[in-house]
Amino acid sequence: MAAHRPVEWVQAVVSRFDEQLPIKTGQQNTHTKVSSEHNKECLINISKYKFSLVISGLTTILKNVNNMRIFGEVAEKNLYLSQLIILDTLEKCLAGQPKDTMRLDETMLVKQLLPEICHFLHTCREGNQHAAELRNSASGVLFSLSCNNFNAVFSRISTRLQELTVCSEDNVDVHDIELLQYINVDCAKLKRLLKETAFKFKALKKVAQLAVINSLEKAFWNWVENYPDEFTKLYQIPQTDMAECAEKLFDLVDGFAESTKRKAAVWPLQIILLILCPEIIQDISKDVVVENNMNKKLFLDSLRKALAGHGGSRQLTESAAIACVKLCKASTYINWEDNSVIFLLVQSMVVDLKNLLFNPSKPFSRGSQPADVDLMIDCLVSCFRISPHNNQHFKICLAQNSPSTFHYVLVNSLHRIITNSALDWWPKIDAVYCHSVELRNMFGETLHKAVQGCGAHPAIRMAPSLTFKEKVTSLKFKEKPTDLETRSYKYLLLSMVKLIHADPKLLLCNPRKQGPETQGSTAELITGLVQLVPQSHMPEIAQEAMEALLVLHQLDSIDLWNPDAPVETFWEISSQMLFYICKKLTSHQMLSSTEILKWLREILICRNKFLLKNKQADRSSCHFLFFYGVGCDPSSGNTSQMSMDHEELLRPCTPGASLRKGKGNSSMDSAAGCSGTPPICRQAQTKLEVALYMFLWNPDTEAVLVAMSCFRHLCEEADIRCGVDEVSVHNFLPNYNTFMEFASVSNMMSTGRAALQKRVMALLRRIEHPTAGNTEAWEDTHAKWEQATKLILNYPKAKLEDGQAAESLHKTIVKRRMSHVSGGGSIDLCDTDSLQEWINMTGFLCALGGVCLQQRSNSGLATYSPPMGPVNERKGSMISVMSSEGNADTPVSKFMDRLLSLMVCNHEKVGLQIRTNVKDLVGLELSPALYPMLFNKLKNTISKFFDSQGQVLLTDTNTQFVEQTIAIMKNLLDNHTEGSSEHLGQASIETMMLNLVRYVRVLGNMVHAIQIKTKLCQLVEVMMARRDDLSFCQEMKFRNKMVEYLTDWVMGTSNQAADDDVKCLTRDLDQASMEAVVSLLAGLPLQPEEGDGVELMEAKSQLFLKYFTLFMNLLNDCSEVEDENAQTGGRKRGMSRRLASLRHCTVLAMSNLLNANVDSGLMHSIGLGYHKDLQTRATFMEVLTKILQQGTEFDTLAETVLADRFERLVELVTMMGDQGELPIAMALANVVPCSQWDELARVLVTLFDSRHLLYQLLWNMFSKEVELADSMQTLFRGNSLASKIMTFCFKVYGATYLQKLLDPLLRIVITSSDWQHVSFEVDPTRLEHSESLEENQRNLLQMTEKFFHAIISSSLEFPPQLRSVCHCLYQATCHSLLNKATVKEKKENKKSVVSQRFPQNSIGAVGSAMFLRFINPAIVSPYEAGILDKKPPPRIERGLKLMSKILQSIANHVLFTKEEHMRPFNDFVKSNFDAARRFFLDIASDCPTSDAVNHSLSFISDGNVLALHRLLWNNQEKIGQYLSSNRDHKAVGRRPFDKMATLLAYLGPPEHKPVADTHWSSLNLTSSKFEEFMTRHQVHEKEEFKALKTLSIFYQAGTSKAGNPIFYYVARSYLEEIQSGLLQGKIISIYEMLKSDIIHYELLCSISSLYKLSLQF
Repeated sequence: MAAHRPVEWVQAVVSRFDEQLPIKTGQQNTHTKVSSEHNKECLINISKYKFSLVISGLTTILKNVNNMRIFGEVAEKNLYLSQLIILDTLEKCLAGQPKDTMRLDETMLVKQLLPEICHFLHTCREGNQHAAELRNSASGVLFSLSCNNFNAVFSRISTRLQELTVCSEDNVDVHDIELLQYINVDCAKLKRLLKETAFKFKALKKVAQLAVINSLEKAFWNWVENYPDEFTKLYQIPQTDMAECAEKLFDLVDGFAESTKRKAAVWPLQIILLILCPEIIQDISKDVVVENNMNKKLFLDSLRKALAGHGGSRQLTESAAIACVKLCKASTYINWEDNSVIFLLVQSMVVDLKNLLFNPSKPFSRGSQPADVDLMIDCLVSCFRISPHNNQHFKICLAQNSPSTFHYVLVNSLHRIITNSALDWWPKIDAVYCHSVELRNMFGETLHKAVQGCGAHPAIRMAPSLTFKEKVTSLKFKEKPTDLETRSYKYLLLSMVKLIHADPKLLLCNPRKQGPETQGSTAELITGLVQLVPQSHMPEIAQEAMEALLVLHQLDSIDLWNPDAPVETFWEISSQMLFYICKKLTSHQMLSSTEILKWLREILICRNKFLLKNKQADRSSCHFLFFYGVGCDPSSGNTSQMSMDHEELLRPCTPGASLRKGKGNSSMDSAAGCSGTPPICRQAQTKLEVALYMFLWNPDTEAVLVAMSCFRHLCEEADIRCGVDEVSVHNFLPNYNTFMEFASVSNMMSTGRAALQKRVMALLRRIEHPTAGNTEAWEDTHAKWEQATKLILNYPKAKLEDGQAAESLHKTIVKRRMSHVSGGGSIDLCDTDSLQEWINMTGFLCALGGVCLQQRSNSGLATYSPPMGPVNERKGSMISVMSSEGNADTPVSKFMDRLLSLMVCNHEKVGLQIRTNVKDLVGLELSPALYPMLFNKLKNTISKFFDSQGQVLLTDTNTQFVEQTIAIMKNLLDNHTEGSSEHLGQASIETMMLNLVRYVRVLGNMVHAIQIKTKLCQLVEVMMARRDDLSFCQEMKFRNKMVEYLTDWVMGTSNQAADDDVKCLTRDLDQASMEAVVSLLAGLPLQPEEGDGVELMEAKSQLFLKYFTLFMNLLNDCSEVEDENAQTGGRKRGMSRRLASLRHCTVLAMSNLLNANVDSGLMHSIGLGYHKDLQTRATFMEVLTKILQQGTEFDTLAETVLADRFERLVELVTMMGDQGELPIAMALANVVPCSQWDELARVLVTLFDSRHLLYQLLWNMFSKEVELADSMQTLFRGNSLASKIMTFCFKVYGATYLQKLLDPLLRIVITSSDWQHVSFEVDPTRLEHSESLEENQRNLLQMTEKFFHAIISSSLEFPPQLRSVCHCLYQATCHSLLNKATVKEKKENKKSVVSQRFPQNSIGAVGSAMFLRFINPAIVSPYEAGILDKKPPPRIERGLKLMSKILQSIANHVLFTKEEHMRPFNDFVKSNFDAARRFFLDIASDCPTSDAVNHSLSFISDGNVLALHRLLWNNQEKIGQYLSSNRDHKAVGRRPFDKMATLLAYLGPPEHKPVADTHWSSLNLTSSKFEEFMTRHQVHEKEEFKALKTLSIFYQAGTSKAGNPIFYYVARSYLEEIQSGLLQGKIISIYEMLKSDIIHYELLCSISSLYKLSLQF
């Protein structure tokens, strides 16, 4: 369009510019501001090519806006803003006006635009609060207009002058003459103006003459200030024509000045006209003056007299002062070398001028303070430029007792000196640096008075606690009336802040001062500026203070804070500033918080630049770069996972304990060595994080994006600092990666508010590490959220009670600009931002809550974290998912409780919005770490919907809560949030889901109830899709119950519903129910209710028949409805599609049912293949096809199915993960009650040894035992499971060894004549009179030495299985859980568990355990151990007991200290330490390979398998809970548990029948005896026995009259070659299996010998 129809395109742009003006759109937001600026820039660029079109359009817009009628303060402000935007655009378009503008355009500008501009210059008077800004903007437009269109403007002025020569006195309009003040004037244009006015001056009326006099003076200064080089050249090369015009006009004006009043009016112009005549000034400076110049000389003489006070008139004195100031100012634009005469003229007047203007006792005043101030500023600046080192007037202005006007003049003069340095010979501001101290004092006093006068508290001081004592000032929409003095202090304060902004060095300079004093003065200066930032009643000062602080953070300025220690000072002062500002931001005490945040971002950029500059500095001088953030030695690599940047700090030492001496020395103290409080640097970092986090829920999109961009600069700082200290960046910022993602998202300017918040919450969920910053941000947000929630729920009552109606406008505006819910205690739900902010806060708390939960869980972080995992996991006790939920006082728990209550919020205005948003935020944005807490709270809440008898308490609120819960759970499970899988399984949802179904079942068949049931079925389907991630304690039982409930809903009201819509809903429920049932039945063995008295297989068969019949009926129903539809012409296609889908689901359900229950269901379903109905047969074939496709195994129909399932159960328990873990076995070990540990130890050792995995079992058990041991002395001393396993191993594998070792020794002591009458008692209190203590000690020592040497000499005979036990204890690898390696690799790369915890006693642990659990029990009780046939005599027993003490001391590597009578043996004990150590090393340092070990227990007795079944069944739920919370769940997943649960469901519950008092039950055939029997006869090693197992000689079927199982002996399977001993072992194994469960056996045998064999046992 721009190329083909340029005019229309330009007009469209102009029209869009017009539509986006504030007067049209109202208050602008960020988006409209950006769009308006874009259009403005577009118009400016277009004006370079289509100048006339753009200017014409803008002129029309300006005219229309000026003619608009407005009402109200807001409309007036929008009008003013619109006019400023238009004028600014016009000025920039005119400034770029092309040179080839046609004459027609020039005429258009004069006729159309110029009158509108004049309107602003002439009509905007002081009564309008925006008049000055509009006039300045309009003058800028006129200045740009006159640059290229001077002729048109000059023509208007000339025409007006001509008109004024003939008009009457009563009709004088001098407005056009006043245009001279604003136009662009160069030398040539000034000549034209002078010539024109000189030509017409005499004919003008008096009013017009005065207007010309005043306007020409300002035109002159326009020329000088815009073209100083031309004026300077005037004194280098005089211009005669200029001088002639000026002289002529001088004479005319001089003639006009007849009276004193007229003289006072014309003197300023006369001195300017005289300045334009350099040659005349040269002439009148001589003693002899030509006659034409006499009036000029007399003029100067009159000027001097009046200045000295001898003029006789105050008016003349004031006019003389003005004229002299003009002279001084003009002289500064002339180089001294070009004309020294004018400087002599200045010197002759300047002393009197300064005495007149700068007299504290008699201040100069003409009744117009602004004009007086401007005059004094011009004088002071000019005097400085003429004589910079003559600073007497500076001292007068700096004096504390001087008027505040003098201070104001001085500050503004310095600002002008700094900002206006156009000419080379003007002196620089550094000549005033010597007055820095006085200027700082002036700033402090002015700040104090200005803030105090506004009703606020005095200036803040940085207290020793290193925090600002902020004082909250009252925010008022309009500034309250103040006296003139307070106003003057505010103006002075604004000027001083601008001065700091212009040149910070002026107030930073500290000549000849020490470092601490310099740092103290800098701190005081920055403290004052920081206090001004939140001053809402002084917005202009606050803005300038931010700019000044930004300049103070530039590289050059920071170096001046304290040149002796710049880096330390930087951290100290800048951090305090950061802390204070961020604290104000988080407390929402700043109205323009978004702008302040933008400024804060610039501060962070400056900080990083400074850090980068000092990055390569000497480490000793920049150690503050590493003042916090590391919790460990970087070289060790052992860093803590939690909040490194908030746990450990390297506390620096700042030079000097006090940064300021004398007055106010508490303003800024050093953070060095502060005990009890963290350094301010750390506090600032934390508070900055808090502020940025809390801005993320701001309803203003721009504020959110700015906060996100600030995270980038935090990361940059961490990058710089980690480069200096050579540590990981995550030590400084644990959440560095997420912060960088926040920064990258901040570039998404085009995103909508909802999308941005969704992205923010996604990133918040990725925050992994709790820090002080994110925890405090969550807690502060939670407090504000609670307050907002109360206000919302109490609305409109809270609104009506919140104050006077007169304040409503103020509160609304304040709430819009600051936090809606944290400001004034009221909330307006009509303001959408209020509710949106509450929603954002809710999402923020949901997304970040998991980190706070982690913070509280990890509050006591252990310094020692072994490779096996955290202490809480190693101890086998879960971090309870209710740990936080159980403590109702935790903020996270309170928040979750409040959220659940809002799920049923019934607020009449916003109840629906709240419920919808809570449902969506909890279901989609909740941190996965909060899932366990949510599940438990939902479970507890829903459980209250039932009374003590289990009856449903049906209410609308309860139903609403249930419906919301269903929606939340479905969203949560559907939403595969990162990290959700890890947390979903930490709490079981079985109870909650069952209660949901139980509640929904009683809702009836109304439309809403059907919809809820349908949603619940969909939830069940989603739940089963996430089955691998969820935790089920009793999954099979739970799923069976769910199938029972959901199948009740199928066809519940299908046939009764008359309404078609209800029929559709019912069919939808049928569909959803069947889809849920399909997912539930997948791989589900039917599990009937226990205790119904029916045999397990029979109960399963009945249950299968129930479901199968239901599904068949459903298929028939589908067929009937299809037939009806076919007969009626198929009224609805949708119904047909529903029926087809329902039929498909039903077939799938039947397939899954039969697939998982072939053994109990095939007999009921096989007949369908021969059904007379063709469709039924087709359905069966379809089901059969599907189960075959699913890979159904029909081996469950075999005779050996029970044995196979037990075999698979053993395989599961002995299953080893990739990292060496034993998930099922270790879970069982952790949940079985201690009363069953003996049985469990026997079962585990037997099973694992049979699988050649005993080493792995021992390693896992011993590792856990060592980790839990408090000290070496407690290791294996208690009755732990590991101790019992060790004891069982010693008993089973070491019996033969002990027999061979100890039997000869014991028999010698008992039977040898040499030992017949020997006593071993060494306790003096127990000695008989005839016994000798020394002799008894020798006897005991002799026996002990004999036994000890026999033991340590038996290493070659030490059983290989026990070597494996000792070796495992000594060499159990710690790192096998941390890397995937084979068992062989783990054995070759071992790191001792004991060595890690107790390195000095590693081998001692082996010896201590071996003697304590193995050798000494056999020595002390040889009869009980089976070594002797009868008990030894008491004296021998006493000797053996004392000997065991000595042997145990040797093994423990300790001496006797408590028992006095044993101390004499310490020498013997000590002398054998090394020998014992060598023996222990010999038996523990080498482990035989698995193949070399004779696995005595490779045969598993049926009794052990049944015991395993019972242990697993009784502890199934606890195992599930343990695996869900333990690290093993993450390592191996939940597949092993699922398989175990499935097998247990197939096997059913173990039978529990009492053991009768029969000859079978009286037999003392314990499990260990059986294992010893099998070991002694080595039955397991014989091939015949292995073959015997495969022959199936015995099988069990049916029961006797007494209800006992009958075992049949299959005679045809018996082979003569089978030895009777082998058959005997098989019979024993059968007895072992059932010894605790049956009364007697009824063996029907056809061979009498077999019967006789059985009676022997």
